[in-house]
Amino acid sequence: MNDAFKNRVVLVTGASRGIGRAAARALAGEGAHVIAVARTVGALEELDDEIKKAGGEGATLVPLNLRDFDALDRLGALINERWGRLDGFFGNAGVLGELTPLTHLEPKVWQEAIDVNVTANWRLIRSLDPLLMRSDAGRALFVTTGAARKHTPFWGVYAITKAALESLVLTYAAECATTNVKANLLSPGPLRTRMRAKAMPGEDPQSLQPPEVITPLILELLSPACAKNGELVAFSR
Repeated sequence: MNDAFKNRVVLVTGASRGIGRAAARALAGEGAHVIAVARTVGALEELDDEIKKAGGEGATLVPLNLRDFDALDRLGALINERWGRLDGFFGNAGVLGELTPLTHLEPKVWQEAIDVNVTANWRLIRSLDPLLMRSDAGRALFVTTGAARKHTPFWGVYAITKAALESLVLTYAAECATTNVKANLLSPGPLRTRMRAKAMPGEDPQSLQPPEVITPLILELLSPACAKNGELVAFSR
């Protein structure tokens, strides 16, 4: 452990599994207090147990559906009451939607992807920005995908919403240019996650690296020492 994250408060969405879970454990292992957000209570409790077993103090668990936008507003207020600031925000949660032609896509699937991949992140930026500004080095990092720039048939709803997320984050980064806050995008590529298995059901998951391989890069981009702002960083193996 180094001191980069000691006594720092970092919020992670989608913390119950995959990249979010790996990031939460890594951050806690480096001394951060993690605010873990996910829908599944049991999985969050398992994460908390793992953090404590590894010697950490445990996480603040927030069972929350990201489509509950009013709750996202309240989350910022609650963090303000307890800590008065936020040092890091890892916007990891996302949904794939369905791999289908745009003309076959059901409106409810489209709306869920818009809500989770785009609107929730905007609402969180809106809610958490004052707290990040109060940190000496507020850092925000969001997960994107190469699909956002490839226009692959049948991947439309995922690609479109991630392209919108990229525009959202890069605009926010530009608005933060003269502040202590820095915002960036992370493209992890194929890793052994549930979303990857849903997208590629015939793929052998053992042929992919686990989410833990990307945690050093996540720590780097959320660290107070990170000087990047408004960049899209691709994980290279």
